[in-house]
Amino acid sequence: MPLNEGSPHDDAPREGFEEELGAVLRSTGEGFSVEGRRELVSGGLTRGRRRLVRRRLAVTGGALALAAVGIGGVYGGSLLGTGGASTSAGVAGSPKPAPGDKVGSAEGVGPAEAQIPVKDIAAVIQANTPSGQWQFENPEGKGQSALGIYDDGGGKAAVSVGLYRSAGGDGEAGAGQVECPSKVHVPFDKCTSGTLPGGDRLMVIQGYEYPDKREDTKNWRAVLLTKDGFLVDASEWNAPAQKGAEVTRENPPFTATQLKALVTADGWRPLLKQLPKLPKTDTPAGAMPGETGGPEIQSTMRSLLPKGLRVTDRDGDYGYGFLVVDDGKGKSLFEINVQPRMGDVAHQLYGSGDVTTLPDGRRVKVTQGTAEKGGSGVVSWTVDTMTADGFRVVVSSLNAGGHRQDATRAEPALTIEQLKTIALSPKWLKAPKN
Repeated sequence: MPLNEGSPHDDAPREGFEEELGAVLRSTGEGFSVEGRRELVSGGLTRGRRRLVRRRLAVTGGALALAAVGIGGVYGGSLLGTGGASTSAGVAGSPKPAPGDKVGSAEGVGPAEAQIPVKDIAAVIQANTPSGQWQFENPEGKGQSALGIYDDGGGKAAVSVGLYRSAGGDGEAGAGQVECPSKVHVPFDKCTSGTLPGGDRLMVIQGYEYPDKREDTKNWRAVLLTKDGFLVDASEWNAPAQKGAEVTRENPPFTATQLKALVTADGWRPLLKQLPKLPKTDTPAGAMPGETGGPEIQSTMRSLLPKGLRVTDRDGDYGYGFLVVDDGKGKSLFEINVQPRMGDVAHQLYGSGDVTTLPDGRRVKVTQGTAEKGGSGVVSWTVDTMTADGFRVVVSSLNAGGHRQDATRAEPALTIEQLKTIALSPKWLKAPKN
């Protein structure tokens, strides 16, 4: 199909679905996670240890999304580094380090970390962007990404390109990486996504480094998913660093057309072939063992909705789903997380607050208050439940149509009692797991 501009979802079948997300979601910035990464999982592929930490401690108050979220989701590879050692746990949107940042951890380089000379990646970048002065970090290093500062005379700008394999192994499995996110989680000015002649898929998104726009740093990004399962991810900013640097120009230097030309350049093919194959797994891409799939969550959420609510937007991933509903009094975001095997952190989750234990051993915690990441006048109502054997269901509703948006109504569309009924429904225990 042709490239189409992203638009709000309606109740019809959809054609396609951060930090402080350099844009939700199937991608970086200050979001729901305790590590301050991004707002929603949007089609991620490999989450690893980082996600496990988030999923166990991140769901509090109005913060329902459990892992990093990004413009393009999570890749099966390393954090977008600068040619040195980097962690092998994929993180949505691959947060790009600013010049001078050190990438890596005690976990070391994972088996999927490529050893491509940074200078080779830099050469392809230079050959496929307008003329200007470049300064690349660690040009003698090796990895699968490059970070540089570009100056065309209009102001210095950080630019990064990373090369990855889709954990699904092909273009179909990684499609979530190149679908425009919902504005429920990701503020952006424009996003286009679609299929190119030949079968490759492309997304170009023009958004912001910080979802609350507390700084004027813009993040524009293009992600190409080839039909044989490779990802080329390019990001640019209107500042010489992703964070902590003053804006030097109104917009990042390259237009959407120029970003497309960069990620679709033929020069990437020899480098992509150097990426190691990812280990095979029986767990579907984007999932952790025992998680409920996105379609099953969506179906169950819809079946449990009280009558009189119209769905205006929806999406989700393994273990997470959201609906934007409207009863005629204004839009309201309704989210859910479904998490197996959480008993080992029950004492942390239910050790304080308004907690009730039901006769069958299920614990129910109710939280009402100002939404942590909400806009003006936004409140969050949350019901957090867990069975005696550690199966956790958390539901939440805002009196706004999305995170960081202003209130659209006095209270959320779903009452506390309705949220309890949904969270305690036996349907969650029966939903298909991977």
